[in-house]
Amino acid sequence: MAVYLNEVSRTFGEYLLIPGYSSVECIPANVSLQTPLVKFKKGNKPPMSLKIPMTSAIMQSVSDDTMAISLAKEGGLSFIYGSQSIESQAQMVARVKSYRAGFVVSDSNISPEATLDELLMLKKKTNHSTVAVTIDGSSRGELVGIVTSRDYRVSRMTLDTKVKDFMTPFEEIICGNKDTTLKEANNIIWEHKLNCLPIIDDEQRLISMVFRKDYNTNKNNENELIDESKRYMVGAGINTRDYAERIPALLQAGVDVLCIDSSEGYTEWQKIVLEYVRKNYGDTVKIGAGNIVDKEGFRFLAEAGADFVKVGIGGGAICITREQKGIGRGQATALIEVAKARDEYFNETGIYVPICSDGGTVHDYHITLALAMGADFLMLGRYFARFDESPTKKVNINGNYMKEYWGEGSTRAKNWQRYDLGGDEKLSFEEGVDSFVPYAGSLEDNVGLSLSIVRSTMCNCGYLTISELQKNAKITLVSSTSIVEGSAHDVLLKDSRQIL
Repeated sequence: MAVYLNEVSRTFGEYLLIPGYSSVECIPANVSLQTPLVKFKKGNKPPMSLKIPMTSAIMQSVSDDTMAISLAKEGGLSFIYGSQSIESQAQMVARVKSYRAGFVVSDSNISPEATLDELLMLKKKTNHSTVAVTIDGSSRGELVGIVTSRDYRVSRMTLDTKVKDFMTPFEEIICGNKDTTLKEANNIIWEHKLNCLPIIDDEQRLISMVFRKDYNTNKNNENELIDESKRYMVGAGINTRDYAERIPALLQAGVDVLCIDSSEGYTEWQKIVLEYVRKNYGDTVKIGAGNIVDKEGFRFLAEAGADFVKVGIGGGAICITREQKGIGRGQATALIEVAKARDEYFNETGIYVPICSDGGTVHDYHITLALAMGADFLMLGRYFARFDESPTKKVNINGNYMKEYWGEGSTRAKNWQRYDLGGDEKLSFEEGVDSFVPYAGSLEDNVGLSLSIVRSTMCNCGYLTISELQKNAKITLVSSTSIVEGSAHDVLLKDSRQIL
């Protein structure tokens, strides 16, 4: 007969952390959120670690190269979505790896034959006072001059005056070459009292611009997630169909870590992919697998060679797998069991396989709960979809700004590979929805706020590292009435704010 699990399947919202003793050293500034990304042997350092325990989901509506760069600046990692052509995904990875912080591709460019009137319209459109003058008016054209607000006066010039007649010509411009480092660029700017420094190649084509106003933000950020060559780190999602073609292309583009993107990972399909990677690349290629919700699933993927394992089925805001198929498990219950299996595997083998909590995160405090329950890091979709850096449109709905957000199992995404069970190459039915989420602004501001809450909560519990929190946290179940008690109650609120 069927096996019945008597334990109730529970979510993060059914638990609270119990505060612990906090010493005078236990302040948010002393909290370290560094956490392992891939497996390592006992006594060794992880080959890859995150500065913050956050990764962005392998989704069309979440993770592209813009998101990857922004999250890497904060110490996290994006997994660029795989439900696109191999060439397109590889190009996104390459753009992240080639990105140079502080070097801005110019979006205010004009040709020398353009008029003052056209220049003024361009400035109104971009709101930038410095305009590069290139032969063809493109961002990569031959640089022939620069125009700033000091080069013209509207009251004394006619609008049909040509740009070439009042621009600062190339011969009078100080430029950097393609090998100029950010430190060197900033030194040139300060030495010559420049507002900006154009960077050009050997044929005088414009590559990028470095601006004086960006100096403070261009300083080395100790929290940036960078590789040995000081390039931003980036991950990418793959599937169990075209992996033999996709993986080499992504590696050629410079990807740092891969992850098999699937709604259910306890399958031979994933084992075949992991075996392919180990046979062809050994341990040099890092690859995560999942998703699973129990100890058997974890053990299967760990033994198959996964570098990390994702936990969670049906808990995402746009996921309807549980509703459609009736499979899954409450995220908290799944995470607790898998974390225990992870620790048992570590004690047996001496190999620590990090686990990633994927789904079920509604409030900021759920991040801390997930870490306390054993997660080494989280994968977040809805959370990141709300920001400027996500690839979706910002729209106005009934007076409120929203961002589009759709699941990989939706008809819009058509990501049949994620739900592949070896049948026809199509999405037979939906396991995700097409939706909107409230627009929240910039990634930097929101991640900073969320992590300040995590650090503060860890201090309340008395711990300065994620590993200490995992080993020593005290967690309690809460009743439905105590959940009500924990929010504002029995008062009339002066304003109403939706908690995201």
